[in-house]
Amino acid sequence: MTERLQPVLAGAVTALVGFASSFTVVLAGLRAVGADEAQAASGLLAVSVAAGGCALWLGLRHRMPIATAWSTPGAALLVATGPVPGGWPAAVGAFLVCGLLIVAAGLFPALGRAVAAIPGPVAAAMLAGVLLPLCTAPVRAVVAVPRLAVPVIVVWLVLHRFARRWAVPGALVAAAVAIASTTSGGQVGRLRPVVELTTPAFTVPSLVGLALPLFLVTMAAQNVPGAAVLRNYGYQPPLGPALRVTGLAGVLGAPAGGHAVNLAAITAALAAGPDAHPDPDRRWIASVTAGIGMALLGLGAGVATALVLLSPPVLIEAVAGLALLGALATAVAAAVADPGAREAAVVTFVVTASGVSLLGVGGAFWGLVAGWLMLFLFRRRDRPAAPPADADGGRAQGATVTSTPAATGRGSAR
Repeated sequence: MTERLQPVLAGAVTALVGFASSFTVVLAGLRAVGADEAQAASGLLAVSVAAGGCALWLGLRHRMPIATAWSTPGAALLVATGPVPGGWPAAVGAFLVCGLLIVAAGLFPALGRAVAAIPGPVAAAMLAGVLLPLCTAPVRAVVAVPRLAVPVIVVWLVLHRFARRWAVPGALVAAAVAIASTTSGGQVGRLRPVVELTTPAFTVPSLVGLALPLFLVTMAAQNVPGAAVLRNYGYQPPLGPALRVTGLAGVLGAPAGGHAVNLAAITAALAAGPDAHPDPDRRWIASVTAGIGMALLGLGAGVATALVLLSPPVLIEAVAGLALLGALATAVAAAVADPGAREAAVVTFVVTASGVSLLGVGGAFWGLVAGWLMLFLFRRRDRPAAPPADADGGRAQGATVTSTPAATGRGSAR
């Protein structure tokens, strides 16, 4: 009996950890790009139900533990981007286009390969720059609201040391207790789940500055690692069908405020690893259970939004920042791992983290452009000169020809 319940329990834990560890990031991101209280709650409900439905369908269809989730790095990108020209309807239009691009990546493998061809250090540096503003929130919270922030951080530290999986949910509980102890209640908004539909609008700045970076971040930081986790556990994930299903779910959820749905990367191991079940052929039950749990938790989006509204904004951002510290550490390590691309990665990181907006386009896009430009210039500068030719037009005596990444057209940053 215990063995039969094991994948169900693992799925429940996966859903709870996935929802509690990053729903604050989603709400902060949606509010940053112009959503009001009801629209943010609707967006959280949309991505929760969409992600849950995708996990349910993919698990039953392929009998694999294919966990799905909302794009946490994508939500952090929304925070870094801020309001876009055209307001909330333009942001919704960007969400819809991002979903269409993910569907296209599933239909046309060349598009997926093009995303994978983005130099690794540049992609990692862009992600690190997107995450940095949120990850500094715990420090700002200690200065702004020390009485509330310090207990939250202490709980996170203790659980991070002894029960790492529960560190962020524990910090969230500590934040809720702190908020409850300092508020007298009053109007907290609508607690029941409500869907607020918005007609999408399409503007060039929102498509270039939000839709494209959201697609790239979701693919590079969620879908690609999520597929890698499954391969590490011996599965051959159906990446094309998974991209089509999650992309379509994103398209359907966009008018309700859902920003992006993708393969889970952070919580994928909870459903695909041996802790879910000793038999790999039974672990799909965990991902299906996680999908059901995520959809049910999404029904509490109104309560989650009310909690956020009752608290100082920096405190909720601090919880979100704690949830993203591990992702930031991984991104920074990947960005500077290749000495040949280190300067380009740093430029990408600085431009992205600056939060600048040029021509209505946010810093994530310009960071990517700057990193690519630096790599192009450095490759040209560092290309070795050809040995002098002799009188017969051949190479000088004793000269050897060395194949370099620049000479062969394959850059050193992959």
